[in-house]
Amino acid sequence: MSPESRREQLLELGTQLLSTRTLEELSIEVLAEEAGISRGLLYHYFGNKQEFHVAVVRRAVEQLVAITAPRDIADPLEQLAVSIGAYLDYVVENHTGYVSLVRAAAGGNEEVRTIYEEGRRALIDRIFEINGPEQLAQLGIEDSPGLRLMVDGWGAMTESVILAWIEDPHGLSREDLLHRLAVALPAIALAR
Repeated sequence: MSPESRREQLLELGTQLLSTRTLEELSIEVLAEEAGISRGLLYHYFGNKQEFHVAVVRRAVEQLVAITAPRDIADPLEQLAVSIGAYLDYVVENHTGYVSLVRAAAGGNEEVRTIYEEGRRALIDRIFEINGPEQLAQLGIEDSPGLRLMVDGWGAMTESVILAWIEDPHGLSREDLLHRLAVALPAIALAR
């Protein structure tokens, strides 16, 4: 196996392990044991634990962005609900690692925070790219820094609500949750 292929394999394994472990629990030793290789070989691919964590977090965020990619759905609200549903499913399947990533980003790990913010930015910017200026204008919305600020806030709210819903659905079905989150975005955008 080429060094690039082996590193990719180890990154995939690290990402899988992150789904059920916190970043703190995800160590070079754990990965070496799971992969059936020596720690020394892992240090060849990842210089240290921090480099390993950053690589795994970057891979996890890339997967999240890919999983939530738009489908060929004409109705923008339905498209948004489908993307939020994919996001919800990802967070449910990777809950321990996802919560750990959010905490690490909020807790001062600059590299993790940068990756987390890049991922969030990609998800938010996608909303504007999908709809484009013409479709936004048809909805009576004009792209602006103020609108982007409000949509960023909606993204933070969506993440917070989903994390809370996973812990306790508060009587909301999955479908109701996705619908409410989807319709909240245009309500925020159109509020004046």
